[in-house]
Amino acid sequence: MKKNKISFETGFWGGYETENPFKVIDAFFDFSHFDYYKRTLSEAVTYSYKKQVYKQENPSGVFVFYTVMRSFLKVCYCLKKKSKKWKVKGFLHSQTVFHPSSLTKEEFDNPFLVFQKAFEEKTPEEFELFLCQILELSLSTKIGDINTDLTTPYIHLIKMLDAVELIRERE
Repeated sequence: MKKNKISFETGFWGGYETENPFKVIDAFFDFSHFDYYKRTLSEAVTYSYKKQVYKQENPSGVFVFYTVMRSFLKVCYCLKKKSKKWKVKGFLHSQTVFHPSSLTKEEFDNPFLVFQKAFEEKTPEEFELFLCQILELSLSTKIGDINTDLTTPYIHLIKMLDAVELIRERE
């Protein structure tokens, strides 16, 4: 039986394609800094409730952000599926520079739990729809009728960003 391989679609923003999720994570953080992703996601959500257009001076950056985050979601889903095989190296709390406030102690000890919880509650397609919705609303001059839950996927994405940064820090 042939295995289905996930295309992370990194060619547009990363400059190359890879099937290794950890190489995608490296490309993700080579492309931009951890704080950029959290700040941009938070700003896009905030602007989705305003009449002002987000990144009005360069809205094409929002499209690039969307493509990067789509790849990120695919990596997170892959990490969820493979979490039983992969383990994060041991660490000493005193040596850890990164302290994600969004993670519980259990998630901090095992960041793969973040992906399991996120994808138990929402499908990858629902996360992608969330990204489309907030970016569409944040680029519109009209306040949209938001009748879907934007908070839950936002919180899960922030936690996934923290978990990936933690995995990266611990190698």
